[in-house]
Amino acid sequence: MPQFMLLLHNAPRDTSKASPADMQAVVNEYSAWSQKLAAAGKLKGGQKLADEGGRMITAKGGKISVTDGPYTETKEVVGGFFMIEAKSYDDAVKLSSDCPHLKFGGRIELRQIDVM
Repeated sequence: MPQFMLLLHNAPRDTSKASPADMQAVVNEYSAWSQKLAAAGKLKGGQKLADEGGRMITAKGGKISVTDGPYTETKEVVGGFFMIEAKSYDDAVKLSSDCPHLKFGGRIELRQIDVM
């Protein structure tokens, strides 16, 4: 069965003023959602990524270039990912439609894994 990666996009947020209870509530929502997928045998993995945007590495003419994050113009970050198993893109969209990330204003990039 095909596998899909859900890349969780969002603008960077300052969570330093959020209460521990508020942060735990968010964690609980993601945990409940991922446990539901796991119980259905659809979850294949996932993790939160570090808050900073990472680095984009490119090569041109044999020279390596490193830039600050893949979204330098917008400063949008990929905050985490889930790997799921689904029959099709339509099925993957259906499984993703109640992800808490959408409730919190984020976007999900859905990509099918290409088995090589």
